[in-house]
Amino acid sequence: MDLNRRQILCGLGGIACGAACAGLINPKEDAHAASEKMQRFQQAGGDFGWKPHKLDVEAVQKVAYEAYHNKGYACGYGVFYSIVGSLAEQYGAPYNQFPFSMLEVFKGGISDWGTICGCLGGAASAYALFWGRKERDAMVDELFHWYSTTNLPIYNPADAKVSLDKTKPTIAESQLCHISVSRWCAANGIGEKSKERSERCARLTADTAGRACEIFNAKIEKGKDWKGTYVAPESVKKCADECHKKPGSGSDWAKGHMDCKPCHDGGKALQNHYVNHP
Repeated sequence: MDLNRRQILCGLGGIACGAACAGLINPKEDAHAASEKMQRFQQAGGDFGWKPHKLDVEAVQKVAYEAYHNKGYACGYGVFYSIVGSLAEQYGAPYNQFPFSMLEVFKGGISDWGTICGCLGGAASAYALFWGRKERDAMVDELFHWYSTTNLPIYNPADAKVSLDKTKPTIAESQLCHISVSRWCAANGIGEKSKERSERCARLTADTAGRACEIFNAKIEKGKDWKGTYVAPESVKKCADECHKKPGSGSDWAKGHMDCKPCHDGGKALQNHYVNHP
């Protein structure tokens, strides 16, 4: 049927008017519903509306390792796909409707800026599909603290792309890609652009996905009763209590949960770092 734009709009207007006259639409409610401001933020299924399902940790690790290598999409994609992609493979919609490749942006600490490790960004993003900040923050705390205090990588796949038998794991003491990668490279005398470093990050992706999945499963099982074990590092409490959060100090400038020491220990490498950097 060949209808022009005016006819379509008039027809729709008539339907709306008729519905209002019939009492199907409350004029006050309709005024709000018609507001562009209210409409633009509405999400199908509601905010954090997807239902989580428990996953097998070992299977998730394997998927994460494979996903890291998929088209070079790397760590953030790997961890996110290992959780949400695994749900997509097992349950279909709505999980399979997510544009997974967008998580590639986390590669190299977000487009090679070396900021948050993509593994952590991918995991936090996966959590955020299901839980709002009041429940999600404790999950993020638990994972991020584990990442910065654990000797990694641990994962050692039977089908490894590159051997790391002559390397040793390291403790990042940070959630930043720059520090995490640099510590491992320095400890092993291996360049950042090497195949070994990439393999290290692939295995780290599997490790992080596994721990993220454990937290994910525990949260599903216990719901609001789930409690993590995270305790803020001593440096965070000390710096906050003695300076940055002390009442009347006038220096309430610091924000975050990261361990202060790696960037503020006063060591040589952190002073005059543009001149004679060690």
